[in-house]
Amino acid sequence: MTQSQLTMYTTVWCGYCKRLKIAMKASGISFTEVDIEHDPAAAEYVMNVNGGNQTVPTIEFPDGTAMSNPSIADIKAKLGV
Repeated sequence: MTQSQLTMYTTVWCGYCKRLKIAMKASGISFTEVDIEHDPAAAEYVMNVNGGNQTVPTIEFPDGTAMSNPSIADIKAKLGV
């Protein structure tokens, strides 16, 4: 999986984001990280897929679907790894 295929929307202060990043790296899952506090378009995307809330982490998958605050098991199941 290439870095451009999976996007994690985060903030620097999000503990759930930090834990998920560690778990994804340990599992060999590549991703691109986007801080929604520094990217208004990313914040808008996150709000659109989360009913108006800026819920992080939000993961965007290559098929265009998204998961909010998923576990590493949820991500692995979605990716089939």
